[in-house]
Amino acid sequence: MSKKDFKQLLSFYRPYRGLLAADLLCSLTAAGIALVLPLGIRQITNSLLDTGLQEFDRVLWAGLGLAALVLVQTLCSYFYDYQGHSLGAKIERDMRAQMFRHCQSLSFSYYDEHTVGELMSRITNDSLSLAEFFHHVPEDLLIFGIKFLGATVILFMVHWQTALVILAFLPFMTAYTLHFNKKMGAAMNRSRESMGRINAQAEDSLSGIRVAQSFVGEPVEEAKFNRRNQQFLEDRRAGYRSEARLYCGIDAFSALLPIAIVLFGGLAILKGSMDLPDLLLFLLYVGHFTGPVQGLVNTSRLLQEGGSSFRRYRELMGTEPAIQNAPDAVDPQAIQGELEFRGVDFRYGEGEAVFRGLNLTIKAGEYVALVGASGVGKTTLCALIPRFYQPQRGSVLLDGTPVEKLSLSALRRNVGVVQQDVYLFTGTVAENIAYGKPGASRREIVAAAKQAGAHEFIEGLPNGYETDIGPHGVKLSGGQQQRLSIARVFLKDPPILIFDEATSALDTHSERVVQHTLEQLAQRRTTLVIAHRLSTVRGAGRILVLNETGICEQGTHGELMALGGVYAGLYQAASQL
Repeated sequence: MSKKDFKQLLSFYRPYRGLLAADLLCSLTAAGIALVLPLGIRQITNSLLDTGLQEFDRVLWAGLGLAALVLVQTLCSYFYDYQGHSLGAKIERDMRAQMFRHCQSLSFSYYDEHTVGELMSRITNDSLSLAEFFHHVPEDLLIFGIKFLGATVILFMVHWQTALVILAFLPFMTAYTLHFNKKMGAAMNRSRESMGRINAQAEDSLSGIRVAQSFVGEPVEEAKFNRRNQQFLEDRRAGYRSEARLYCGIDAFSALLPIAIVLFGGLAILKGSMDLPDLLLFLLYVGHFTGPVQGLVNTSRLLQEGGSSFRRYRELMGTEPAIQNAPDAVDPQAIQGELEFRGVDFRYGEGEAVFRGLNLTIKAGEYVALVGASGVGKTTLCALIPRFYQPQRGSVLLDGTPVEKLSLSALRRNVGVVQQDVYLFTGTVAENIAYGKPGASRREIVAAAKQAGAHEFIEGLPNGYETDIGPHGVKLSGGQQQRLSIARVFLKDPPILIFDEATSALDTHSERVVQHTLEQLAQRRTTLVIAHRLSTVRGAGRILVLNETGICEQGTHGELMALGGVYAGLYQAASQL
């Protein structure tokens, strides 16, 4: 880990400096008491052997003093265990919030290449690993360091020859521990990556459950999931195998060490260089040597997991949004709605160009329809207006100002989009409509629903506007979902409207209602409508016909029919269906 990374890790403690100091102080106190207790027991044992029951009162008071120290140690342990975990949880919350906020800022192009399941794994699993890291590492290093160094000094002062015997075990125990801990850590990292792939697979399969069931594709999805799941099991088992070898070895060393102490200590007693209380002291301090080694295992694992999670955190947070506010971005005071495309070139990633040198002007308040075969760029053209994507060359202008010179929030507040693929949030009908204008009154919500032709079916729901529509609106029909999404944009009331196949899921009656409302709104708003049903765009002020070369025709319905070109062919073909 670089110095920069280490400093960034330390920065997460900054808001909780007081809690960290108290946590470390309690850890230090508990570790100090743990060192003192064996010395007290040794002193009591010496007193009993020297004086018997003659000065039992003094021995009793000494025992009560040790009990008081145990009480203080217990309170300190409770504090650093509880508050230490709370400290880790608070940092986990902060990091998770940062990751979620950053994910909200990433552009559409990022989500074109990364799955939601992968990001969910980073937000949940990685932040949990980092919480354990932030809690345990400073505590463990302090506690085990003090215990080990303190016990070493004390035992060397008591009987350095036997202390050397203990230290002779430690290099072998440490080398063994580090070897298998490294294997365990590598396997656990692989299993964590496997879990991320499982999350991504589960998210993909369950999101498409309706498609899977309609094509009887459950066995295919189950097979894909089982392959991921089996790989996770294999990675996990490899980790558990190394973990079993690790802890079995530690247990063996921990059992051999007291035996060695008794043998060498007993020999020292026979030679007169050690007494029985000293031997008892050595046995009481055994845990202060084996404990730090076991702690080293846990700390090393947390360092590996935390380091791996932090690298993924840093990678995510270091991903700059492809589309950001310019340093000199401004919030326009009033939007008229005039749009202009100047020499726009655009392609997705490394794919074929969608537009080359596109030039187009849409006047403020104009009602424009975009038609053409699938894949010619109708949706892409509209997505460039609110800067969901950025052209590789050229510029899109709003009221004469390049959109990249406008702040993203101001730009997108003034553009309302209704897409063909409706997305509704878990919650009530009213909450989903009000998403277009947070804090809207019930009267405004109802008015927007009436404009979208949704009020009648909403009133028929069990709880009206307070009906819970379920995840993604699954309790509603496709047409009902679409009307709510349209109502949401009507409530937003932006000067620019974009309807991307917005009426595709509506029945004939609902479509007429919404179409009539659209025509009314179009009188005072710049409106772009993408439609495959050409009958719905006959009243547009201008129709743009797109093909692989860009805009090949434009005009009113009558002008294009008289031209007898691409549009006329499309319209006649649609009329025969």
